[in-house]
Amino acid sequence: MEADGWQLVEDAADADVAVVNTCGFVEAAKKDSVDALLEANDLKSHGRTQAVVAVGCMAERYGKELAEALPEADGVLGFDDYTNISDRLQTILSGGIHAAHTPRDRRKLLPISPAERQESAASVALPGHGPADLPEGVAPASGPRAPLRRRLDGSPVASVKLASGCDRRCSFCAIPSFRGSFISRRPSDVLNETRWLAEQGVKEIMLVSENNTSYGKDLGDIRLLESLLPELAEVDGIERVRVSYLQPAEMRPGLIDVLTSTPKVAPYFDLSFQHSAPGVLRAMRRFGDTDRFLELLDTIRSKAPEAGVRSNFIVGFPGESESDLAELERFLNGARLDAIGVFGYSDEEGTEAATYDNKLDEDVVAERLAHVSRLAEELVSQRAEERVGETVQVLVESVDEEEGVHGRGAHQAPETDGQVLLTSGAGLSVGRMVEAKVVGTEGVDLVAEPLTGSLACSEEAGR
Repeated sequence: MEADGWQLVEDAADADVAVVNTCGFVEAAKKDSVDALLEANDLKSHGRTQAVVAVGCMAERYGKELAEALPEADGVLGFDDYTNISDRLQTILSGGIHAAHTPRDRRKLLPISPAERQESAASVALPGHGPADLPEGVAPASGPRAPLRRRLDGSPVASVKLASGCDRRCSFCAIPSFRGSFISRRPSDVLNETRWLAEQGVKEIMLVSENNTSYGKDLGDIRLLESLLPELAEVDGIERVRVSYLQPAEMRPGLIDVLTSTPKVAPYFDLSFQHSAPGVLRAMRRFGDTDRFLELLDTIRSKAPEAGVRSNFIVGFPGESESDLAELERFLNGARLDAIGVFGYSDEEGTEAATYDNKLDEDVVAERLAHVSRLAEELVSQRAEERVGETVQVLVESVDEEEGVHGRGAHQAPETDGQVLLTSGAGLSVGRMVEAKVVGTEGVDLVAEPLTGSLACSEEAGR
């Protein structure tokens, strides 16, 4: 877009076109996306904004249906429109009509041929398909055209995409239907992007995809993540590498070893348990049970006692009994998780679970959600208290005279987990990594005192 003369502005009210990135998964996120589109539409009545365009997963998933249901959106662009988005926006801004696509089923059952996988890769708009000449400030300045991105803020943390799509068929999840098959990015592309981010001042990268434990399987090496992580950690300027979203059923001893023993790789495990009662997991088309999950956590902590673990859970799934709920509580009480997300089940159209007969009443789901959420809040607070006395490596993310100095330890992912409040900010700035001793807690958050020696080292490193 910048190569075609578009300029990104900080305030949406200063934009000729407001482009809203939407989410197509779970009702709450879809509602937030619609609210954002309506808020952007309000800009047209006062100010410069002339058009509102929906992009992202909800625009891809519903296409023409969204365009018809939400006339406030002047355009709805799917993934296939991204390569020509400049022309699309210009057409819309000029008062022209760009017909939203009719959603198609992107699902592919494995195995699929290399040609089909290549087609799928193009359809989900993986980074790396850009113009031959890029404007200044877009990665990289020369060489291969992947990655292709511009930083939107000065945060010391940035996400790096490992893959797109998913080959799992969980009965409650619609993601494979509109994100397509699992497609790994080439390790060289991931490394190039990380090097560029480090040059821009990024200190921590977070590897993201729908299922990071599957990385490399379509490239012929299911253990590719184990070899990639040490290479990423050696990139000059990178202080921490974090891996998100891991499937418990796909965890391998070698991957656990790398995550718990590689310098600069955070011993952080974002494990998607979803439940622990065997019957509910089978209905979800997932694997495992309470005891196997607890054994996995014991294995992790035997190698890295300070390891951070977070997970999400669905309560009120069709057929969930009182004993199933009690089994989930048994797991939560024994798991010592640092962060817990709890969601009440709701039908997701197009999923197998939506066709199940034995659904619970909405008030029962709401009651169980409230109960488990209260338990989760209590347990993560207790886990935070267990960390008092520990020494943590804190990446400073904000320095404010009134709010103080905040950062995150290795066991805390950005936005989803807790944070660390440092008792002193002397000599610290955003992007610094400082060693600190945990002296207290505020719910899930930690209060930590910077260690004098680490401050001196940090200042020397800055010089």
